[in-house]
Amino acid sequence: MARTKLISDRDVFQQVLALLLQSGEKSVTFSAVSTATGLAPTTLVQRFSSCNAMISAAISQAWHDLDALVEAASTDAALNKGVPGLLKMLTGPVDAGALLTLSLRDPALLEQAKDWRGKVEQAIAARLEVSAKAKDTAALIFAAWQGRMLWGAGGGKGFRLGDAIKRLV
Repeated sequence: MARTKLISDRDVFQQVLALLLQSGEKSVTFSAVSTATGLAPTTLVQRFSSCNAMISAAISQAWHDLDALVEAASTDAALNKGVPGLLKMLTGPVDAGALLTLSLRDPALLEQAKDWRGKVEQAIAARLEVSAKAKDTAALIFAAWQGRMLWGAGGGKGFRLGDAIKRLV
């Protein structure tokens, strides 16, 4: 009979992501995650088999969480609140740009990133005036939003996203 998990995989993944974002991939070891979670390193090996598998699973879960955020925002954010309201709801606990950087070397994770982007662009396009250019405009707004988040985190003042959206729409 299998023992019940006292600490869920989701809790482990949160600690793995925190280590990744604070100190990089090399900082994620079974020992470091053990210290962060209180689980024995052998328990982590039994669950994930390798550090790379644990890291990939954590990043994959983060993409699933962002997908869920898009779904929730798409149903909760009224279409009349527009694109800015939607984008405010999509700001999650993990920065998508940082997550994308962590996903670049793994084709499956990169595919999840592309799927997420497509869902966000569809949600943006649904809030735009129906036109032949709605899909292209949604892609431009997505790029501006991600660029603003990236440079905002980097300390740059940049531009007001709402103003950029008004110019594009």
